[in-house]
Parts: sequence; C-alpha cells; structure tokens
Amino acid sequence: MTTEHDRHIAVAALRAAAPYLRLFQGSTFVIKAGGDVVANRKRIRALMEQVGLLHRLGIRVVVVHGGGGQATDLASRLGLETRFVEGRRVTDEATRDVATMALNGHVNTQIVAACRELEIPALGISGVDAGLIRARRRPPVETTTEGTVDYGYVGDIVAVKSEVLEHILDDRFVPVVSSLSADDSGEILNVNADSVAAKLATELKAAKLVLLTGAPGILEDRNDPASLVSYTDVQGLDTLRQAGSLADGMLPKVSAISDALNGGVARVHVISWKVTDSLLLEVFTNEGCGTLVVLDTQSLRPEEVSTGEVSTGNGAPEESSS
Repeated sequence: MTTEHDRHIAVAALRAAAPYLRLFQGSTFVIKAGGDVVANRKRIRALMEQVGLLHRLGIRVVVVHGGGGQATDLASRLGLETRFVEGRRVTDEATRDVATMALNGHVNTQIVAACRELEIPALGISGVDAGLIRARRRPPVETTTEGTVDYGYVGDIVAVKSEVLEHILDDRFVPVVSSLSADDSGEILNVNADSVAAKLATELKAAKLVLLTGAPGILEDRNDPASLVSYTDVQGLDTLRQAGSLADGMLPKVSAISDALNGGVARVHVISWKVTDSLLLEVFTNEGCGTLVVLDTQSLRPEEVSTGEVSTGNGAPEESSS
C-alpha cells in the first residue's frame, strides 16, 4: 500500500528530474553496453528498463553492445585460444566467425527479446546492415608491449551512414547495434564496440555518450575502487594514461572517449552497471554515480564543479558531473 510518505518521495523525485526532462527531450543518447552488462537476462532487463524509460520520456536512444565475454566463452568451448594485445582482441578467421555468432546470433537477439517483454520498440541491427558502418581491415600496428601485431579480421571505421539510424529513430524505434561491420568486399570485420559507439555519437550529434562498465568509473588507481575520478577532461585522461592508471580494456575506451569529445559530443559518462539504476542516476541527478568526461574542464565554473551542476544559463541544469 502506498503511504503519504511514499507519495511525497515520488513527487519530489519528479520535481528534481523535471529540469533534465526539459533539457534532454528530443536529444540523442548513445549508450554502450559491454559484454558483462549483457551477460545474462537479468542484467539485460535491468539496463533495458532504464533505456525504455528514457525512450518514453522523449529521448532518442541508441544502444551499442559488445559481447567479448560471450565470444571468449564460445571460443573456449570450441577449443579456440583468445589473445588480446593492449586491450584489443586479435581476431583470426575462426575467431571472427565466433564473434559473429556471439554478437549477432546471441547477444543482439537476447537484448531485443528483453525489449519485447518490456514493450520497447527495439530493432536489432549490426554495422553491416544497410551499410551502417563502413570499415577497413586494420593493418599491422606497432604496440608498446609486443612489437608489430597483426590484429587479423579487426576493422577500423572509415565512415558511418548516420541516416540509417536517423530513420529508425524518427520512426520511434530504439536501435540495438552490434559492433560487427564489413569492408567494401563484404569481408566481415570485428570492430571495437567503444569505437563504434563514439563514432555513432559523433555522427548523430548526440548530447551524451554513456559507457557502462564493471568498474565504478575511471579510477586514479585501477586497483582501488575508492579512487574514482568524478570528472576530468581529455588532458586529464592523457595524464592518467601516462601515470599508468589506465590499462587493458580501459585503453580503447579512453581512445573512444577522446574521439567522441573531439568530434563534438558534449558529455561522456563512464558508469558502472553494478549500481542499481546507474543510467537514470547519472542522467537525472546532480550527483551522478560515475565519471564525467568533457573536452576541457576549464569550461566549467568553480561553483559548477563543486556543486556537480553545470548551468545552461537559463537556470536549468545541463549536466551531472558525477
């Protein structure tokens, strides 16, 4: 039974969220969910419930998903070895086929199935569909740890046909995008999902790019969850990288974050899927729950940094600074 106290809490929450609703209605958010986020039905449902709410509130949402863990598990069951160099998967032909099965055949379908239960009008696609993502095979690259490495059937993004997603969004669907692509010869390529999300956010002129991870956000000491960096900028990310604070899977994320911000995306958030309703907390509260990254923190006034609120100049909060 709903009590008077419960009703007051609900009304207070709506009032607190109202400025954000006015600000973001009609805006585009790109949300990237890593393999851990979509590892099982319970986690998928928890995420898509939040996505569904954003959609119903008039925010245009694009979900980009990985599936590295699922691809690794499937490869292991098939007797295939998985190799990573500097946080990126080395993909031979067999591994590429496994990634195709895991991302398109399993993960994408599971997410869209959860959306059916939640009555979210989701549409599952990959970067191959309608030429959404055009890629080319990555040439061998020089790494700091293993010298020259050929990543195999790994793609670097050449171009994005953002109008494909614009049509889907205009028709009030939620596109769920897997990070597979193809080159001009039709060769399927595995593209890093963070890179896909950053490029789509840039081309769609998204208000936000949100990266959901297992970590609380970006950490100053990657072994200490309490060392959460509440806000930083591109230069700050470079400082953290040079200090050794960023490693493994966080390296491609940081590269994607920098690309998005330099490409015109105003705000990038790195948050944990382990925090209940983390997406809603980051969007609709001043405090947020992870790390906010902007192009340059000098654009933030001291009082905005201290209060966690950035004003648009008309009294409405523009951003939660986590």
